[in-house]
Amino acid sequence: MAFSPFAECPLCHHQGTFLQPEFYTCPQCAGIFRSPNRLPTPEAEKSRYETHNNDVHDARYQEFVSPIVNSILSNFRPKDHGLDFGAGNGPVISYLLEQQGYFIKQYDPFFHPYPELLEERYDYIACCEVIEHFHRPGKEFELLKKLLNPGGGLFCMTHLYIPGVDFANWYYKNDFTHVFFYQEATMRWIQRHYGFSAIKIEQRLITLWA
Repeated sequence: MAFSPFAECPLCHHQGTFLQPEFYTCPQCAGIFRSPNRLPTPEAEKSRYETHNNDVHDARYQEFVSPIVNSILSNFRPKDHGLDFGAGNGPVISYLLEQQGYFIKQYDPFFHPYPELLEERYDYIACCEVIEHFHRPGKEFELLKKLLNPGGGLFCMTHLYIPGVDFANWYYKNDFTHVFFYQEATMRWIQRHYGFSAIKIEQRLITLWA
C-alpha cells in the first residue's frame, strides 16, 4: 500500500510527515501517529480488548497499575469523586481504590458505555494504558480537562517514546490498537495547549493537574 508523504496530526492538526509505513510524526507536538487509513474499526478494537486477561485479583496486574493507585491515594481522600476512564473489562484501579473506601465510577466506550458520566465533574481521573488508543487525542484531552474540577488530577499511564529508540523495532507500536504515541515533548505540549497548571512525568506515569 502506498502512503502519502503527509497526514494531519489528530492531536494538534499540524501537518505530520511520513516516518515509516503506517506511521507519521508531527513536528509541532512531537506526536507519532498511525496512518488515518490504518485505524482499527470499533469491532476489531473490542475483539482485541476481549482477549486481555485482566483479572482484578491478579497480583501482577495490581502491581502494574500501582503507580496510579498510589498517587491517587497520596493526593485524594475517599470522599473525593473519581473516574476510571477507559476502565476496560477488568477495572483493577477501581477495585483497588474501592477496597480503600474510595468512590470511583467507570467509563469505557465498549465495556462501561455510560455517556452520562461524561457530563459530571471529578476530582481525579485514572487513565491507564488508554491514551495510546485515542483516535482523536485532541478531542479526548479536551474532554478530560473539562471533566476535572479545579485542582483535580489526571493520571495517565503509557509508554512514552524516547528519541533515539529504533521505532521500527519498538514493541509498543506492534499492537494495532495503539494508534498514537507520545514523547515527553508531546505531553508538555498537551499541558500548555489545554491549560493544565502542572505536569509530572515519572517513567510511565504522567500526571496533569487542572
